[in-house]
Amino acid sequence: QVQLAESGGGLVQAGDSLRLSCAASGRAFNVYIMGWFRQAPGKEREFVAGISRSGGSIHYADSVKGRFTISRDNAKNTVYLQMNSLKPEDTAVYYCAATDSLTIATRDHAYSYWGQGTQVAVSS
Repeated sequence: QVQLAESGGGLVQAGDSLRLSCAASGRAFNVYIMGWFRQAPGKEREFVAGISRSGGSIHYADSVKGRFTISRDNAKNTVYLQMNSLKPEDTAVYYCAATDSLTIATRDHAYSYWGQGTQVAVSS
């Protein structure tokens, strides 16, 4: 098993940047594909970005492509989400998740392990 803990959320203005971190503990971090998801009030949880075990393959949701960057540091057991040019519609609770699937999954049910979430609020 792996335990995940997100940090870095906060309240920012439109156009600002934030960097979320997700620290993993437990089983070896580099055996997992990692993903970021978000859930806005009244909406379903949605895929944001995913990164392969080595970091060589990355996938983004269309809504964040060009603004968000996912990365990982396997030596630090941490995955990051750099969020630039934030918009009010990015407001949500952001979750990191881990899966041992073969490829980057965009469906949340493919992920077995989840953090507690960190709130991001973007004001206009």
